[in-house]
Amino acid sequence: MSTITIAQHSAQPLTVSRLGYGTMRLTGPEIWGEPADRPQALEILKIAVASGVNFIDTADYYGEDVTNRLIAEALYPYPADLVICTKVGATRRPDKSWVPFNTPENLRTSIENNLRTLQQEQVQLVHLRLIGHGGVPFEEQLGAMFEMQREGKIQHVGLSNVSRADLEAGLKMGEIATVENMYGHGQRTTINLGHGDSQGGEEVLDLCEQHGIPLIPYFSLVNSLPKADSQIAEIAKKYGASEAQINLAWLLHKSPWILPIPGTSSLAHLRENLKAAEIQLTAENMAFLG
Repeated sequence: MSTITIAQHSAQPLTVSRLGYGTMRLTGPEIWGEPADRPQALEILKIAVASGVNFIDTADYYGEDVTNRLIAEALYPYPADLVICTKVGATRRPDKSWVPFNTPENLRTSIENNLRTLQQEQVQLVHLRLIGHGGVPFEEQLGAMFEMQREGKIQHVGLSNVSRADLEAGLKMGEIATVENMYGHGQRTTINLGHGDSQGGEEVLDLCEQHGIPLIPYFSLVNSLPKADSQIAEIAKKYGASEAQINLAWLLHKSPWILPIPGTSSLAHLRENLKAAEIQLTAENMAFLG
């Protein structure tokens, strides 16, 4: 697998393999509760890392707190090269709705919770996730993140679900290590998924490239939004691969600054996703895919 460097201009850059793993699917239905098959969830984490994955994406509101506890149970003490990335700025209600949790006090509570459940003294990378601004100015939220970075609780600060204007504003305040937005071949721009807008990666990719900021796509395998992706299906047929594999291969070929984090609760699908890194799309394939 090729590699990508996070916070390359900082004193503590992090180099990881260009195919990570997103843990959201390890939870129960609707991203709530314990996994249906806990032993398999733990095995997925172990095999992912054993297969060369050293970037894992999580959040304390997955479950809630389910994925963090699974990561610690499966992988602690952590390998020296493993980067665990978490998110703050949101929480879940008992009705499973997603709501902002983004005052400076909220953000500090979330960071302390992540440190506790992940059994870390410092979180290597934290995304400030925007679910609306919830009445709290963006600058106040991000300022609180940089304050905790100065305190040593956070090593690197990233942004998630941000517009181009948000990213431009963030870059004026300090170093933004990474951006995590919705992005895949079938869904590249902003869309409303029912709990607010999910910002698209296409709108910030060129800005990320200019500043050497890895773009981390979430929901990268949602090919059915807004419609079936016939172009991906055609290339998949030519390669004898799955549509998910071609979508991941397209992301890897689209830009050297993209770091996909496909998630799954199936060991078979994990192995399938990892094989996507071996697919070499031609210039003709990429032109056809757009």
